[in-house]
Amino acid sequence: MKIVITGGTGFIGLLLAQRLIERGTLTGSSGRPEPIDKIVLFDVARPPSLPKALDGRVEVVIGDVSDAKLLHSLVSGESVSVFHLASVVSAGAELDFDLALDVNLHGGLALFEATRALPRPARLVFTSSIAVFGGDRLPETVTDETKPTPKTTYGMTKAVLELLVTDYTRKGFFDGRGARLPTVIVRPGKPNKAASGFASGVFREPLAGIDYELPVGPEISMPVLGYRRVVEGLIHLHELAPGALGHDRTINFPSIAVKVGEMVESLKRVAGNRKIGAVTTVRDPAIEAICRTWPGKASAERAKALGFPTDSGIDPIVRAYIEDYVER
Repeated sequence: MKIVITGGTGFIGLLLAQRLIERGTLTGSSGRPEPIDKIVLFDVARPPSLPKALDGRVEVVIGDVSDAKLLHSLVSGESVSVFHLASVVSAGAELDFDLALDVNLHGGLALFEATRALPRPARLVFTSSIAVFGGDRLPETVTDETKPTPKTTYGMTKAVLELLVTDYTRKGFFDGRGARLPTVIVRPGKPNKAASGFASGVFREPLAGIDYELPVGPEISMPVLGYRRVVEGLIHLHELAPGALGHDRTINFPSIAVKVGEMVESLKRVAGNRKIGAVTTVRDPAIEAICRTWPGKASAERAKALGFPTDSGIDPIVRAYIEDYVER
């Protein structure tokens, strides 16, 4: 079978590809485990290099996710699965409304149409976000049943795609499964335009010996999930039986609620004797305003009942990052 990962050269896309290569099989259109013959990483830019585990094992295709003709050529074959990770992130979407519509909405729709055209309904895993929740009446803890009322363009585009995934699945066009992700940490490399990027930066830069300025105060609370669990969860979501999700095709991923001040405390605990950069707070009103539209906590009872992996606390997430990226 062929696997197509949009946003495939990004952090999670590359980790997912590595894990799929290690795994070797996924449930195909036949409903049975099938060997993974090909992995296509589709993205807007080519990375400087690929991890050694992927070198020669994947095909990298560069292009625009709203290019319908290109998508139809990629999403083709008798047995295909799709992981749709490509997106303009939160702060970037607020800065450029038209780009957010082009990539997040039109790109998502183009991909859905390409998947719909396959000879047999394929499994499609789509990454949504808890940014679909917002508004002045947001409960302290959002659940799978909380009404999506986004207050950002990014959240709006994710909410629209959630509805589309459900309806395409209802129509039998494909078997869609949505992963409503919390903030994913700790991301290595350069910071992106995500408003939540500080949740990685507060660990990444100090552990590299670089001083870091937090754009939000210590009282800000947010649900987070470590990248290892995200990758495991995406594969677990793909492998669920077709009827496991019912009509509501998007599910809250398990998360832990952490305040920014607690992140700083975790950094100091886990760093141990390492020399780390100083962390100070220089509030950015624009970033704080976006963060305050998001829920501080999110429950995931459906995911827990379906056996999704979760983190036991913030410290193990930071230790995993040190093991995978700092010590290497």
